[in-house]
Amino acid sequence: MADTKREIERKYESDDSGLPDLTGVAGVAAVIDKGVAHLDATYYDTPDERLAAASITLRRRVGGVDAGWHLKFPVAPGVRDEVQAPLSDTLPRVLAGLIRSRVREAELLPVVRLLSERDVRHLVDAEGVLLAEASVDGVRAERLTEGGGSAQWTEIEIELADGGDPVFLDKIEKRLRKTGVRPSTSASKLARALAETGGKKKRKKKAVEAAAPETAGDHVLAYLRAQRDAIVELDPAVRRDLYDSVHRMRVATRRMRSAFRSYGKVLDRTVTDPIGAELKWLAGELGVDRDQEVLTERLTARLDELPRTLLVGPVRTRLRTWSHARSGGSRRRLIAVLDGKRYLDLLVALDALVADPPVLKAAGGKPEKVLAKAVRKDFGELTDLVEQALELPPGPGRDLAIHEARKKCKRTRYSAEAAAEALGEPAVDLVRSMKSLQGLLGDHQDSVMTRAALRDLAGQAHTAGESTFTYGVLYGHEERRAELVELDLPVTWPVIKGDLAV
Repeated sequence: MADTKREIERKYESDDSGLPDLTGVAGVAAVIDKGVAHLDATYYDTPDERLAAASITLRRRVGGVDAGWHLKFPVAPGVRDEVQAPLSDTLPRVLAGLIRSRVREAELLPVVRLLSERDVRHLVDAEGVLLAEASVDGVRAERLTEGGGSAQWTEIEIELADGGDPVFLDKIEKRLRKTGVRPSTSASKLARALAETGGKKKRKKKAVEAAAPETAGDHVLAYLRAQRDAIVELDPAVRRDLYDSVHRMRVATRRMRSAFRSYGKVLDRTVTDPIGAELKWLAGELGVDRDQEVLTERLTARLDELPRTLLVGPVRTRLRTWSHARSGGSRRRLIAVLDGKRYLDLLVALDALVADPPVLKAAGGKPEKVLAKAVRKDFGELTDLVEQALELPPGPGRDLAIHEARKKCKRTRYSAEAAAEALGEPAVDLVRSMKSLQGLLGDHQDSVMTRAALRDLAGQAHTAGESTFTYGVLYGHEERRAELVELDLPVTWPVIKGDLAV
């Protein structure tokens, strides 16, 4: 069992040790003394501090009102998601899963112990509703790894109450600044402890990011590295079932696979193709429920658009039953995939790829030549597919041709994305055009898939003795949507084709 809360807080330093008077802040009716809490927290990380490098903190804390295990993920400056689990001797399984993509097979060690004496105040409004918690923390940090030292400091922490308006923190900060209090230079207590007790000042990740891409290979690798990072960073969000996380992770796998194919002259495909196959497998696992969710959302939206007079029979109930049966409760299966050896082996392979890339001769070439050639090749293949589709009569053959063009459109978009920094505005324009075309072709494919689903639903309804009228109405609407795309494509495509300047 684990609970999650959004933590919005700001930290400050002062030459004085106390908390300035905050009763003058707009909205604050009273400042209530809640006493002093004694907190004892041990922070865990890998020997090479992978969690700290990603601004992730994992601690086991005793004392205070929320004793237990706490795992914090950065969201934005001053904003973190904190996942809490009950106090236990060992790391709870649910938290271990959320950091698995970072930790892999490495050992988790206690790295820092923080002993804090926290003097707490509650800032409340005229009705006694909590606005924020203000505390003055006297902290002693002890490095627990070999050769570590200790440090002491005092800081002021203001944490917004759940559901509070962040603008309130601006008012607090304005008041604090007037009294000489200044924002802390450290994002967290752990970051300060690592810096002041012998923590690693420079990490390899920083050194890698410092070098600006120069060659064609540099640009491709920067793009691949960004996708690798996205997969790793989205892993906890997928496990937590956060909105759009599965889709975004799936897109990262597609971008990587696409880059492997588009830039086969830059990276050796005998090395990248097996990794691409594993990325395809992962995308498939991520899509088990995703495609069904999208289809169900589309059908639900279409039902909402219909007048009541066209809703005949238990259509919504039938849709819910059908959707549930097809989803198969695969969330547990997806977590098992992310916990499995095959997925962890893929992450290791991605790390190895970007650390020691299988570069070919073209990787050392000028990006404006090598990358532009690859993008033009992709666009040329897309041109062939679109024009073949336009020559076909309406029907299954054209549907399939448009679907193949859509897949090639994605690949062209991704190859242009990878080249955008090197090629500038022409590549950016192409990305924009491909995104627009992808949306158009995607609407057509969605219509094809939705009509197939409606045939399935109508068949089940007929077997159950229910009216199939509404499914027929929706089918006709979807047919018309596809027709509109097919009418729009001959108009839109020449404009896009004429804009190519890469």
